[in-house]
Amino acid sequence: MSLTTVATKPIAGQKPGTSGLRKKTADFMSPHYLENFVQAIFDVVGVQHGNGAGKTFVLGGDGRYFNDRAAQVILRMAAANGVGRMIVGQGAILSTPAASHLIRLNRTDGGIILSASHNPGGPQADFGVKFNMPNGGPAPESVTEAIHRRTTTIGEYRILEAQDVDLARIGRTSLGGMVVDVVDPVADYARLMESLFDFDAIAAMFGSGFRMRMDSMCAVTGPYARAILEGRLGAARARWSMPCRCPISAACTPTRTPPGPGR
Repeated sequence: MSLTTVATKPIAGQKPGTSGLRKKTADFMSPHYLENFVQAIFDVVGVQHGNGAGKTFVLGGDGRYFNDRAAQVILRMAAANGVGRMIVGQGAILSTPAASHLIRLNRTDGGIILSASHNPGGPQADFGVKFNMPNGGPAPESVTEAIHRRTTTIGEYRILEAQDVDLARIGRTSLGGMVVDVVDPVADYARLMESLFDFDAIAAMFGSGFRMRMDSMCAVTGPYARAILEGRLGAARARWSMPCRCPISAACTPTRTPPGPGR
């Protein structure tokens, strides 16, 4: 593997809001688009502490089209820029609340979330990238404005030429000099929910015959609902509509993205 510095030019319109940068999937898949924006994030928030140690970030998304390829690009860019550790949801999957919780739980330096929220996903639909702060919340306007300004002057980005990280297998690996921890995207969030709600009482309610219908709207909610409602609370599996389409969901249609040029 080798570190490559790629010459680029600013791309107009990369102005994020508090919910990040949302554009058409085709835009993000076009040459340099994703890379320019991610490099701007790293340039603004920094990748090393004052003592020279690499920072730690969380990475994951809602499983929409291009989620898997974008995650691999971001990992290679993080390694090339000197990030010390990336915590990634298995299959590059993390709901936004789960990513926020992992940021706080692990006291990381923030996280990159791949999501366009309620916007539809797909090759002809929408994709999004946003940065969340060390408190788990969205980047404030001062940070998003700084990221936007950087996209207007960017002239190069750094990326590691390397094989894809195996994000299907939970565990620790490395990419260049960066540690990559692939984690269960649901487990820690489920434990958080259990600490906030009376799971015993809810499980007893299901056990008494309570019935419900869950509509995940083909979104990342699916694996979380299955793990929590079925796995921990005993809800009947039959009461489902439009479960998740992300790669780790047993009831989904995988949304693997064909590799693009250089990806």
